[in-house]
Amino acid sequence: MNYRITLALALLCVSSASFANSLCQEKEQDIQREISYAEKHNNQSRIDGLKKALSEVRANCTDDKLRAEHQKKIEKQEAEIAERRDDLQEAKQDGDADKISKRERKLQEAQEELKALESRDY
Repeated sequence: MNYRITLALALLCVSSASFANSLCQEKEQDIQREISYAEKHNNQSRIDGLKKALSEVRANCTDDKLRAEHQKKIEKQEAEIAERRDDLQEAKQDGDADKISKRERKLQEAQEELKALESRDY
């Protein structure tokens, strides 16, 4: 029981802390967490790349810019879905069951990726 209470309190603290931070601060924290992970695994090339990314975020990040980039990703994914729908329609017209199932799977993957993008807080 104590374990559950401790876990619930920890999750509450983490979630409330992330709401208090700006998007850029959250991104910075994510990169720092990745650096820590890379240091534990002695992955120096990953550490170097992440430190460069961290300095870029600190120098150039704005919440508005992050939101705009995220919106572009969503629009690109929506275009991908439209293309996948067209491909599926062509496959249905051809009547090739193998192509139809393949195109349905690709459409489903694209839709899931869009859902994941839309679920982010940007």
